Amino acid sequence: MWKFLLIALVSFTLISCEEDAGGSLSEFNEQEIMDARLAKDEAFRSGSASPLPADKRESFAGLKYFDPDERYVVEATFSPASKAEDIVMQTSTGEPRKAIRAGWFTFTIDGRKLKLSAYTFDGSEGTSFFVPFTDRTTGHETYYAGRYLDIPKIDGDQYIIDFNDAYNPYCAYSEAYSCPLVPSENELAVAIRAGEKK
Repeated sequence: MWKFLLIALVSFTLISCEEDAGGSLSEFNEQEIMDARLAKDEAFRSGSASPLPADKRESFAGLKYFDPDERYVVEATFSPASKAEDIVMQTSTGEPRKAIRAGWFTFTIDGRKLKLSAYTFDGSEGTSFFVPFTDRTTGHETYYAGRYLDIPKIDGDQYIIDFNDAYNPYCAYSEAYSCPLVPSENELAVAIRAGEKK
């Protein structure tokens, strides 16, 4: 009986630690991903904040995505910058935008160790890191200017990054938007066939 209780306690502790670290790889839920995509399509079609020009909404047939893929849900370690590094991020309209390099995420995909810098914007007290990136699909299967991830901040340095959440900037749908361009340091030398397509 005591052995059973001890095993149960250890299991609960391990699960709790995984949740505190921002989720676990075992939480991959394809249906949740599909539901979120349907909701986004509806927001693009009829939402007041839709980036689509008004004359294109009625004929909008939905965004294009790679199939949900658990291989692109990865464990990552966040290393904060030793001090806030101010940078100037270029945008699609040529208007520079001040940002802060907060640190970087390191992770492994297909046996390759990779790194992405994480940013916040000057004057912003956001609860997530902005992580733009390009990869070997950029300009072919995915938007030519790259894609974005928003990664919620957590306590600790162990994160789960889900590339199924990768999305296009609004300037992919309308020239009315000014979108940050992906810094060269966030060019991945692998194909990320997850998330939104062009």
